[in-house]
Order: sequence, then structure tokens, then C-alpha cells
Amino acid sequence: MKVERLGLQEINGPLVALDGVSGVSNEEVVELSLADGSVRTGRVIALDGARAVVQVFEGTAGLSLNGVRTRFLGHPLQLPLSPELLGRVFNGAGRPVDGLGGLYAEKYGDINGSPMNPVAREYPRNYIATGVSSIDCLVTLIRGQKLPIFSGSGMSHNQLAVQIVRQAQTAAQAGEKFGVVFAAMGVKNDVADYFRRSFDEAGVMGHVCMFLNLSNDPIIERILTPKCALTAAEYLAFEHDMHVLVIMTDVTAYCEALREFSSSKGEIPGRKGYPGYLYSDLASLYERAGLLKGKKGSVTQIPILTMPNDDITHPVPDLTGYITEGQIVLDRNLDHLGIYPPVSVLPSLSRLMKDGIGAGYTRDDHSAASAQLFASYAKVQDARALASVIGEEELAPSDRLHLRFGGLFERYFLNQGFTENRTIGETLDLAWALLSTLPREELDRVEPEVLAAHYDPEKAKRFQ
Repeated sequence: MKVERLGLQEINGPLVALDGVSGVSNEEVVELSLADGSVRTGRVIALDGARAVVQVFEGTAGLSLNGVRTRFLGHPLQLPLSPELLGRVFNGAGRPVDGLGGLYAEKYGDINGSPMNPVAREYPRNYIATGVSSIDCLVTLIRGQKLPIFSGSGMSHNQLAVQIVRQAQTAAQAGEKFGVVFAAMGVKNDVADYFRRSFDEAGVMGHVCMFLNLSNDPIIERILTPKCALTAAEYLAFEHDMHVLVIMTDVTAYCEALREFSSSKGEIPGRKGYPGYLYSDLASLYERAGLLKGKKGSVTQIPILTMPNDDITHPVPDLTGYITEGQIVLDRNLDHLGIYPPVSVLPSLSRLMKDGIGAGYTRDDHSAASAQLFASYAKVQDARALASVIGEEELAPSDRLHLRFGGLFERYFLNQGFTENRTIGETLDLAWALLSTLPREELDRVEPEVLAAHYDPEKAKRFQ
């Protein structure tokens, strides 16, 4: 039911309050008509008896208590949905900004989504190839997984996001359709241009749907951006049988917008001023990834978030780690050494990779190679710590061998060109060549038959 009111009772930041309102619901869309004929959009965020509090997307500058006509539209905010979403660019609220006109909607979807019934979920299996060795081998991305990237300010996470969009593909199976939904929140104009230009130059824009919220856009729009992106992804995945990869950057900017919005409502703050419901709010986004029984498509998420002061215990990465199935951590020391992508191996993990790799998915030796790389690189860090105390000359021969392996591993395996797209076969062959630089007795995480098939000191001569 549509309800109209004339005049406002209160204006507070991006919020307006109306009294004597009945027959409206939470999250309902509102249109505010100003005396000059312009129209602004909002949504109901709180109801207290006959008082409704409305969040105005475009801000309240220029509004007055008198002369504003408020119209409640009787439905939540909806996104026009169509297969034509791919190849288009929208703002954070889902309005086209690419100059190609409006979208001919096949249907409209509530941006808040519908919770997936846990009983209807399928366990994620099979993988998405990113072409990045450190991810594909060590922190494998599984279809239907939510795997965040923890980065720091000024690091190469935007570049890595572009590379993943350019190279990502599902494991080769006939008849599968793959698409990417890219959501940028609070980015500067030059960063937004970098994303658009990179996708155009790579020729991948045809299977990418972009939602761009700029740093000078209203924070209210920033809160809507990931919801619009995930609504588009769910539509493409579950109604058009596509495997959709959703990349969201920067989730920290989204959380800061949520903190500012919560403060304007006068809510009691939690840790570092973030609202007490930050965990459940993030969960409402992350849990929209997955697979459904009877549906061929899937929604996979890579949220990218910057850790303030590189603090992994900050509320945003801390809560994200509780909700998601692992994380990819970028290391500033590796970044300073010029290694790209600077993936920090030991704190990174993918909790679902064990069920989406191996024979029938990647290669039967994948699990063994990954486990041995982790174990050997852990010994590298121990040897480096010891060398910093007693000096490299005093180390045992095995420790010096591990130091050499660590340098080769970072130089040839972790370090990878921005345009270099490695297949999973090339990545695993490189892994075994590097492991073959170590004595056979040092490889204690591999079954003897697997070691016999892949250990070859001749392959290690390429690193001499």
C-alpha cells in the first residue's frame, strides 16, 4: 500500500523523521519530492510507533521541514535484473552509469536477498582457477566458497583483483557459463578508472558486471553496493545457471560507512566505534555465497579488505575470519621486496580446498605438493629466525638448504607477472621442481609413491 505524507518532523544528518505514519514497513522505499520538483530516494530504517525514520540516499542538504512530500512505495529497494547485466557498469545503488541507458528488466529482485535454507545447500566442490600459483596451489578457491583477501593500505590488492577477474575460470567442463560481479566501495576516481580500463583492455568486460561506489558518493549508497552486487550474482547463478565470482573491494570502507551511519542513528558503539551488529551484518553478506541443490550455478565470493595499520586483529578482518572459510593474507615485507602477489603463505588457508582438489578436479599430487610446500616454508621461517640470532654461517647444513629453498620459492613460485596466467599443471610442476632442490629425506609430508613419481633433482637444475 502506498502512503503519502506532507512535511517532515526532524532532519538529522542523512536521516529524516516523520510522525503519524501507519501502514509502512521496515526497508520500504521512499520518494521525497522537493518544492523545486527534484525527487530523492530513501528507505525506512526504523519504526517507533507512528514515527518512521528514513535514510535519504542523496543526503538531506537543501531539505526543509515544510514543503517536502514523502511517498512510501510499499516495497523494499529492488534491482532490475536481466542477463544484460553482464557488460554493464552501475553506481552503488544499481543505476547505470555507462551511458548505455536503462536496463530492460526481466524481473526485479529485493536487494536484501533471501536467506539460503541450510538444508538446501550443497557442499562446495571443484575449484575456480585464478591463474595465480600461490592461490591455486596453496589456498585453492572452491566454487561456492567465501575466501577473503586481507591486505594493507597501499599494497597491490587492486592489481591482484584485476588479475583474478582477467584470468579466473572454472575447471573445464562442457556447457558451463562463467561470469564476474565486481563491486567497488569507497574507491577514488582514478582507481575506478583503473578497474574499468583494465577490464576493457583485457577484453573481459563482456562477462563482468560492475558496481562502482566512489569515495565522494554518499555513504548510504556504499551500504547498498554489496547488496546490489550479490542480488545480481544470485540472479545470474540460480536463474541462469552461471558460476559467478563476486569480488568486493574494499569491505573496510563498507564497514566504516556502517559505523558512520550507526553513529548518526545514535546507536551504542561496540569495538572501535563499530556497531554491535557488525558481525551479523557481515554474515548477511558473506552467507549469500554457496550452491543450492537442484541448481547448476554457484556464487563464490572474494571480499577484499584493508587492515588498518596492518592489524589482523582489527574488528573487520577479525569478524570476517570467523564467518568465512579461510583467508589470503598479503605481506608488506614481501611487497617491499618487489614480490607480486605478496601472498603470506603461512597465515593463509582455504578450509574447503581439501574437497575440491586432487584426482578429478586438479591433479592427484596437488594435496601432497601443497602440504610439503607449507611444511618446508615453515622451516624456512624458523631458519631465518635462527640466522638472525646466531648468523647464517653457524646454521646446520639442512637449515642453510632451507634458506636457499625459501629464496627460490619466493622468487620463482610466489613472484608472478601481472599478465602471467599459469595453469594448475604448470603450477604443480614448478612446485615439484622447487621441492627437488631439497634432499629427499627432508620431504616428510609426501607418500613414498608420490615422491617417487615427482621428485627429480634434474628439474631443480633450472634454478642453479
